[in-house]
Amino acid sequence: MIKSEIKKKELANVLKNDSSILVKEAIELLRHEKPFEGAIGILTAFYDTSNDFSIRKTIEGFMNDLKEQSVCEEVIVEIRKQWKSDTISMLVSSCWQSGLNYSAYSPDLAKVFLEGDYVTAVECLTVIEESANEMTRSEKDEIIKILEDNPIALNSEKNSLMHELLFILER
Repeated sequence: MIKSEIKKKELANVLKNDSSILVKEAIELLRHEKPFEGAIGILTAFYDTSNDFSIRKTIEGFMNDLKEQSVCEEVIVEIRKQWKSDTISMLVSSCWQSGLNYSAYSPDLAKVFLEGDYVTAVECLTVIEESANEMTRSEKDEIIKILEDNPIALNSEKNSLMHELLFILER
């Protein structure tokens, strides 16, 4: 991933445009460029505040098609922020849909599993399950401890998801 303040400013300026066509074109152009630091954050902030369904779908498509492993950390940073629940759910969903390896971030995703709504928890379970084969026994045990040390989750609607996730990690 490259650092480019110029590219960040250009993207931010385009997103301020009232033309959804220009905004969607700019997002589509990002697919053909080398990823630059800050793009995920700018798109996430725009997604979180936008009411334009077609632009939101374009951002979702972009996030789902990420192919550079180097963007994973930026995606996780955005997941841990205080966005609307549908924004966080979209970001977590993009983790498994992109096919990138998020196993190193499974403890973060376990915390989001506990803190998030039911839909987000399902997405987190999916990412962790997809990553389980890449984790060591001690990494899995760390996540199990995070989950078991949270008494709130035991009494929530996510209880059955929690049992499923623990089952996956105990294998």
